[in-house]
Amino acid sequence: MMKYHLAQINIAKPMFPVEDERMAGFANAIEAVNAFAEASPGFVWRLKDEDGPGAMGYDPYGDGTLINISVWEDVESLKSFVYRTGHATFLRRKAEWFPKPQKAHMALWWVVEGQKPSVDEGVSKLELIDRNGPGLEAFSFARVFPAPSV
Repeated sequence: MMKYHLAQINIAKPMFPVEDERMAGFANAIEAVNAFAEASPGFVWRLKDEDGPGAMGYDPYGDGTLINISVWEDVESLKSFVYRTGHATFLRRKAEWFPKPQKAHMALWWVVEGQKPSVDEGVSKLELIDRNGPGLEAFSFARVFPAPSV
């Protein structure tokens, strides 16, 4: 029987270039937040740059949008990281650095154990939510769909 893990993408277009001093609270926390993730129970994998913290070298729309893609054992593991670790401190401050999104900025979906989602795959999941709302192929914490039972 196949085993599935939960993939997630979240994107945000900063109000200022990441190097701008107004983004320092965010930029200076990237390594710590990534460490919280990697130390969290249920963490499997995350998209990384080869020469820097996070995935700052990826710009899916060519406009400075930041991206995060990761894989977790299950929904509960990801939720715990997002809302019950040091990550939550920075999540509460997001309005300092990022405008309110006008489109889907986060998507969850199931991947076969061992699969590492691509940036294009993640972006397609965001587009799917924008087009159709949450469903079996892409969803959010507000409406979770179970892993395939095949």
